[in-house]
Amino acid sequence: MPVLVLVSSLAVGAWLHYGFSLTRSSMAASQSPAVTRWRSIEICRGGNRKARRLTCIVDGDTGWEDGVKWRLNGVDTPEISRPACAKERRTAIAARDRLRDLMSGGYRIEWIGSSGSYGRKLVRIRLADGRYAGRTLMREGLAQPWPNSGNVWCEF
Repeated sequence: MPVLVLVSSLAVGAWLHYGFSLTRSSMAASQSPAVTRWRSIEICRGGNRKARRLTCIVDGDTGWEDGVKWRLNGVDTPEISRPACAKERRTAIAARDRLRDLMSGGYRIEWIGSSGSYGRKLVRIRLADGRYAGRTLMREGLAQPWPNSGNVWCEF
């Protein structure tokens, strides 16, 4: 019994300190509190992601959370689907894989409250260690600020 109380006290303390919820929310993304996830994130495959309520990564700046498509606010990563050169494709895959790696350690989606291009909800992703995923990708050379003046991954 004392061990159970200690674990519960630690969980409540972490929740109060960090504002994390360790359970899935059934509320709509526009209304949901930020939810911290502690698991591997899959690469998106197949269609009908909204109806299937998928949580997955499309590329370095786009993903799905419980069937809601999101885009990192103020961040641009290389294109996987339509790269302008081989280096852009390699960097795009590296950015996607790095985002998956960062998020697999735990993350919290902060919904901005507005939508970007293609109707994607704008978000910030705070990692379990307090860093923001977008800033980390930029610092590592896998992303650039958005909006920007063009493709920095290909030399034309």
